[in-house]
Amino acid sequence: MSRPLPSRFRTAALLAAGAALAASGLTGLPPGAATASSHREAPLISGQPQYDNTDVYAFVSPDRPDTTTLVANFLPFEEPAGGPNFYKFAQDARYEINVDNDGDSLPEYTYRFTFKDAFRNGDTFLYNTGPVRSLDDPNLNFRQTYDLTLIQRQGGTVQSTRTLASGVPVAPSNVGRASMPDYRTLRQQAIRTLPSGAKVFAGQADDPFFLDLRVFDLLYGGNLKEVGNDTLRGYNVQTVALQLPTQALVKPGQPVIGVYSAVQKRTAAGGYTQVSRLGMPLANEVVFPVKEKDKFNASVPWNDGQFARYVTDPELPKLIQQIYKIPAPATPRNDLVQVFLTGVPKLNQPPGVRPAELMRLNTSVPPTQSPKRLGVLDGDNAGYPNGRRLTDDTVDISLQVVEGELLGKKNDLGDAVNGNDVPLEKGFPYVALPASGSTVKGKVTGASTRRGDGMGMLNGGPVSNNESTGGSPAIPLLAIGAGAAFLTGGGLLWMRRRGGAG
Repeated sequence: MSRPLPSRFRTAALLAAGAALAASGLTGLPPGAATASSHREAPLISGQPQYDNTDVYAFVSPDRPDTTTLVANFLPFEEPAGGPNFYKFAQDARYEINVDNDGDSLPEYTYRFTFKDAFRNGDTFLYNTGPVRSLDDPNLNFRQTYDLTLIQRQGGTVQSTRTLASGVPVAPSNVGRASMPDYRTLRQQAIRTLPSGAKVFAGQADDPFFLDLRVFDLLYGGNLKEVGNDTLRGYNVQTVALQLPTQALVKPGQPVIGVYSAVQKRTAAGGYTQVSRLGMPLANEVVFPVKEKDKFNASVPWNDGQFARYVTDPELPKLIQQIYKIPAPATPRNDLVQVFLTGVPKLNQPPGVRPAELMRLNTSVPPTQSPKRLGVLDGDNAGYPNGRRLTDDTVDISLQVVEGELLGKKNDLGDAVNGNDVPLEKGFPYVALPASGSTVKGKVTGASTRRGDGMGMLNGGPVSNNESTGGSPAIPLLAIGAGAAFLTGGGLLWMRRRGGAG
């Protein structure tokens, strides 16, 4: 879990990056349909959640530093008790993690997951017909398996295709304590080690992205009553994860890789078309306008030059200036080009790089056992935007960068949500266990009272500092302070500037 910085107190900004664009086409969506990182980020994909990338993570494995871990999440806002048809990957889709190891924006490696469904008994409405204690338990009525294929390319041309694993079981949805009394065992059984030493996982997990995303009408001012509420608390996602020997990914003498995930959907004619794509968090939400979002999801990094103008002259700083009176940095924003398109020189920019929206990771930067949530901005070069760890506070980092942090305009913008609501796993696949369908949500609006796997809660397991064990919401002290200072009408931005700069 990330921790607040001891040397400075970062106050809340009553603004979430996704909400800043609500007025530009997404106003009026209910809270469960808000954008968050790449949760429902474009008009077309918002109606096809099974194919929707939510987040991508790429980092040097903290417990196995000779390996690199790649995580891609899909299907946002999974309500844990959402039965009787619980959550699954689509059978008519190809879920891919792509790796570019020479900076030309073309993937040298594509790891493709394809899925198959099966029911043991079609004469019942039940997902499971009794307690499920293993992935091959006869009581698990609905089962999903996957094949993992590696496609190798050179200059964009396929050189080889081979199957790395077939018929691997997917970790099921966490239906609840009665149905899955020991979900952790099911998770462990879904982690497979390949002959190469690589590890692979597919299944449900807690959504590790954290932020305060309030949906309100910025055109008429906001009535901002909540601060520091993790909008994604209590929701799950579908996760695929790989842990690969780093030497199998990188080009000799060149440790920087570019990573993005994509989903291709089968067409009526039997072919496949790309419908979703994700590299850097928040790019499609707060950088590209509505008219470009579907085009971006269908495009490939090689063609990203067509979107460059939205990076060099972004809309978000102008909206912040208009609504919160914080001056927007001067354009063109070459600093954002480095963050979103090329990588940062001397950190994660490969030689001869072709600008493209990829998550770039320098695999030669060793992991730290004490990650700082603000990553590179706080001197932790193993964190975002050098790849992305599960603990990196990408909302705060992105807001500060957009407002000119790399240009010397120091600021403390943030959303007062500084870490995930439940503890992450210490080993692969690192994402937390999914919230159980037995989760009890408080009667008070916004109060999520219990999380974690069924056994943990049944036995009095840990409760995070963003949760409450009673009927009242857990209110962070920071939220109380910020709430006392908030003004209605214009939506005053609550912030503390560092070193007098702004």
